[in-house]
Amino acid sequence: MMSIIANKKAFHDYFIEEQFEAGIVLAGWEVKAIRAGRANIKESYVVIRDGEMFIFGMHITPLLAASTHVSPDPTRTRKLLLHAKEISKLIGKVERAGYTLLPIDLHYTRGRIKAAIGLAKGKKMHDKRDAEKERDWEREKQRLIRVKV
Repeated sequence: MMSIIANKKAFHDYFIEEQFEAGIVLAGWEVKAIRAGRANIKESYVVIRDGEMFIFGMHITPLLAASTHVSPDPTRTRKLLLHAKEISKLIGKVERAGYTLLPIDLHYTRGRIKAAIGLAKGKKMHDKRDAEKERDWEREKQRLIRVKV
């Protein structure tokens, strides 16, 4: 699995409890732009409507070489493809309090662009501070180990 774009902010702001791999319905110019690394998923989120999943706020900057007969919309709503069983499982969890769906990254699976979707619970301010302290301590431990050896 080769990652194209990762949403590091998602791990900072949320506890990711479960991950799902979803296909994305894309236009040709979008695929080319994503392959060129011109996509942003930081501000995006996933919504379930009528038993279907959609990704909102994903920004794909069109390449300058985009065809003239196509009018690219960088932030259009894109449909996500998952099995019906997975969607119904997610509907159950999202409707309960506190869960949200976020795109974690875009990656290639057998040449296709897929999105990793995370079932997430929001972090409180003190959780973020704890995570930062933990990260700093891990870094310090690595530094100490390097100095000893």
